[in-house]
Amino acid sequence: MSVEAAGFVGIAALLMLLILRVPVAFAMFLVGFLGIWALNGWNAAMGLLGSETFTLASSPELVVVPLFILMGNVASATGMSRQLYNAAYAMIGHIRGGLASATVIGCGGFAALSGSSVASALTMGKVSLSEMERFDYDPRLSTGVVAAGGTLGILIPPSTGFVIFAILTEQSIGRLFLAGVLPGLLLLIAFIVTVSIICWRRPAAGPPGPRTTGIEKLRAMSGALPILVVILVTIGGIYGGFFSPVEAAGVGAGLVIVYGVITRRLSFADFWTSARGAVVTTATVMLILIGAHMISPFLALSHVPSLVGEALVSLNLPVTGTLILMLLMYLILGCFLEGFAMLVLTLPIFFPVVLQLGIDPIWFGVLVVLTLEMGLISPPVGINVFIVKSVAPNVSLADIFRGVVPFWLAMILTLIVLIAFPQISLILPDTMFN
Repeated sequence: MSVEAAGFVGIAALLMLLILRVPVAFAMFLVGFLGIWALNGWNAAMGLLGSETFTLASSPELVVVPLFILMGNVASATGMSRQLYNAAYAMIGHIRGGLASATVIGCGGFAALSGSSVASALTMGKVSLSEMERFDYDPRLSTGVVAAGGTLGILIPPSTGFVIFAILTEQSIGRLFLAGVLPGLLLLIAFIVTVSIICWRRPAAGPPGPRTTGIEKLRAMSGALPILVVILVTIGGIYGGFFSPVEAAGVGAGLVIVYGVITRRLSFADFWTSARGAVVTTATVMLILIGAHMISPFLALSHVPSLVGEALVSLNLPVTGTLILMLLMYLILGCFLEGFAMLVLTLPIFFPVVLQLGIDPIWFGVLVVLTLEMGLISPPVGINVFIVKSVAPNVSLADIFRGVVPFWLAMILTLIVLIAFPQISLILPDTMFN
């Protein structure tokens, strides 16, 4: 068997293991280790396993993962997510579809604290779904907006998706974080516009909530002030050059912990649960990265990336056409594979092509992460849809999937805009470093 054939057999085996629900990290580790053993010998496979594991474990950039996850967990435990939702609710809850739009804003704000789409959907689902049910919102709109709004967690920084992309492609985490700010806000606005269009076409889908007084608005906004301060300090500190991403993560986690202690909203039990959750999630990310660093050398040895690159170049498509083709592949894979699995499986193949064609890697990272978001609400996997289902057991999966369709189309439109105008993604990172 040729090395090229071995590479394609390995990819087929990996896909089969993922279909059989073998955990992503173990599937990649097994295929990568056995592939390197077959192509380069036992000693090479064992040596790579030891060196890559140690290199990843000692990588200072990965410290951002547990710290930002801890920040999000503590923020949720102290009720900061509800305060943000209450502030948005007080400002726009009285208009038609206002509770749904407030949910989108709440998801966006919580995304800037947690960096996790699943956490955003779960937290905001618990906070907002009961309110929308109380005011007789269409279940398709209420559950759809929570599932879609949760996807903001992987685009608005801090984002674990950007961290993994940066590690796998050796790009700057800080530049990727800043590149996600404006696209994240653009997507947030697109979701709010989508809610408005739905409620304009079907007024009964999103009845207006009660109007709040000026005092109630001020009280609600003051409750959201701590969250805004944390976001401003962390993201603003990175943009202003005051903090590295690792330092910003430490400062942000410290601020929310201090807030919880001062307000007496953070018990030791809550802190222990938050810290344990951060450790578990970090261990999962580390295992995925170790598996990725095992399968990438196997793919390189089998020449699969170069073969795919040559095939794409031979199509003689313009650069934009090749980019759209790659994103289309991500879109199709997103219907069947989990987002991190797609990153570690495809980046070793597609990223050399990106560099060869002169595509900006930071811009490419934003487009890929946005496309991964779409997989979070695409059938049949649709992780966020199942998360919302767990919070709203009385709503059928079919209704939730119908509810996310308009927001999925809004994501497609946002993706088209970002492809047409790459400066939306690049203006902040380019300004920071210039």
